[in-house]
Amino acid sequence: MDDKKIKELIETGRGFMKMPIEDESYQSDQQLKKPQPPLAKSPMRTKAIDLPTPFNLLTIENDFLKVINQRKSERVFTNQPMSLLQLSYLLWCSQGVKEIRGNNYATIRTVACGGARHQFECYMALQNIEGLQDGLYHYLPLSHQIEFLGSVQDMKTFIDQALGGQSWASKANVNFFYSIVAYRVEWRYGIYAHRVALIDAGHITQNVYLAATSIDLGACAIGYLDGALLDKAFELDGKEEFIFYACPVGTIKKTEALDFDPYNFVQTQR
Repeated sequence: MDDKKIKELIETGRGFMKMPIEDESYQSDQQLKKPQPPLAKSPMRTKAIDLPTPFNLLTIENDFLKVINQRKSERVFTNQPMSLLQLSYLLWCSQGVKEIRGNNYATIRTVACGGARHQFECYMALQNIEGLQDGLYHYLPLSHQIEFLGSVQDMKTFIDQALGGQSWASKANVNFFYSIVAYRVEWRYGIYAHRVALIDAGHITQNVYLAATSIDLGACAIGYLDGALLDKAFELDGKEEFIFYACPVGTIKKTEALDFDPYNFVQTQR
């Protein structure tokens, strides 16, 4: 790719971030009073697993400033068991539905989202969760349940391939994979929806980071992934709904010596 093409792509990206109003006469489907899409995806299976919610049984760090200061990206996981209650807590803190407003107009959740559209679905590759079979799962936020979608032959290989060879993530108990159901946000924001959606995605993983830190777990959000592989694994069409973001979470050593230095390449270049 030559310098001219690179500069053109950079300018296109900057324009996308600015989201200029090209035509003030444009109206979204919401403004045109077209039917609203569902607040969340329907169950994909006939059976679902209830998640426990007595979070008072967890040892949660309630000093907010301490949680903020301790939060960091963790890439070294111990592969020790994680409880179902811990998983439930992570899901509630990052996608939990607190209430429904209006005539099923919007969900008010534990994480911020433009227009309360909450256009994301949460899928998971789970391993070593107490009481659960290893495999692929889908979160049902309206009922705070998960559903088992199926097993994979080799979970560690699957995660390694799904995340572009970032093999450290294969030791995480949970690999969260977030999809976007595009029309859920396009209905409200139309041609301007996609910048809003990317901003909203960051709100989710920040809550994951903070929730994980508060119960002595580690997290690390990941943007690089094999979308086609993941869409197929989670039975998505890759067009109206597709995976675009990931966040491994796992057990860590409380006083961890840094066995893996992600910035080692900087030192070797000096």
